[in-house]
Amino acid sequence: MNDFDYRLAFEMAPVGLALSRNRTMVDCNRHLCDMFGAHREQLVGQSFQLLYPTVQEFERAGARIAPLLNRHGTYADDRIMKRLDGPHKGQPFWCHVTGRALNQAAPHEAGIWSFEDLSARRPMKAELTAREREVAAQLMGGLSSKEIGRALGISHRTVEIYRAKLMRKYAASNTGDLVHKLMSG
Repeated sequence: MNDFDYRLAFEMAPVGLALSRNRTMVDCNRHLCDMFGAHREQLVGQSFQLLYPTVQEFERAGARIAPLLNRHGTYADDRIMKRLDGPHKGQPFWCHVTGRALNQAAPHEAGIWSFEDLSARRPMKAELTAREREVAAQLMGGLSSKEIGRALGISHRTVEIYRAKLMRKYAASNTGDLVHKLMSG
């Protein structure tokens, strides 16, 4: 394949793709623009922070991702992102994000990221705080309170408080029921 073929493949990929340098988008494909309700010009040259519900979630995700990218070169999770523009401007949605560092020694220096909109399978039904969104994402990954606490840099007791809040918001009878309701929306 020549360079034109690679560019066409990037542009027409069935998932959102972005190339990054220091957590800034240097290129993105059409699918990513459509997913976030944005034009390419609104994204290229901008920080990924635009796509997060809050600045704090962007910063905590960066801190959580860096050691794993450094160790393994890849990272993947489900997280809440937000629509940038269009008819659903500001709307939060579940998104599966996968990334690869091009330089493991400097994980945020350059990378390629894919984004898959999960909203058709996992609609948002409850209004969640930033921390509740982070705990919910970790719960869906099957982590225990202690594991979630380590991943988020908070105590396991704090995780349990957020889990209880989530259970009330989703009217869940136990953690398994909560995870099921989170997964199904």
